[in-house]
Amino acid sequence: MTLPRDYRGQACALARSMEIVGERWTLLILRDAFYGVRRFGDFAAHLGVPRAVLTDRLARLTETGVLARLPEEGTGRREVYGLTPKGTALWQAVRSLTAWGEEFYAAPGGPRRVFLHAEDQDAVAPDGRCEGCGAAVPVQDLLVAPGPGLAPSAPDDDPVTAALARPHRLLTPLPTTAPPGRSTKGSPR
Repeated sequence: MTLPRDYRGQACALARSMEIVGERWTLLILRDAFYGVRRFGDFAAHLGVPRAVLTDRLARLTETGVLARLPEEGTGRREVYGLTPKGTALWQAVRSLTAWGEEFYAAPGGPRRVFLHAEDQDAVAPDGRCEGCGAAVPVQDLLVAPGPGLAPSAPDDDPVTAALARPHRLLTPLPTTAPPGRSTKGSPR
């Protein structure tokens, strides 16, 4: 039996929010969108999510205005997904859940990814403040960088995993063209 998407009888804002972002895979899709993933195939390869589920989640996020389908720059033939202002406003929730996971369910070796203030390269605390200058750092001024728990790169890494092996500004499209000889299989990273 398929679970309904709504929380009948619940009138609170959290229930309404969960109707949009509470399904399995949705928050990971959003995380990747913040990382700069924009193409359907890149989401599929990086997350290892079944394509039918990915299609459903992307359609739901698009119909609710969290993501928008946009023409891919330079091609004019392909559409990509980008966060809308409504979607970008979810950053604090995604970041807070990530910090909670790092505190209570830390990966061996430490976090696989860390967030840095692009301006001064200092770490950003879970509350969104730069540990160097103390400024509140907006999402567009954050870098995601490899952390101490990130596994070394492997020749069969998917293009997203390979691109995230280097510091990258959030919300900036990832360069995900697979180099010659590199697979596009899914990766749990």
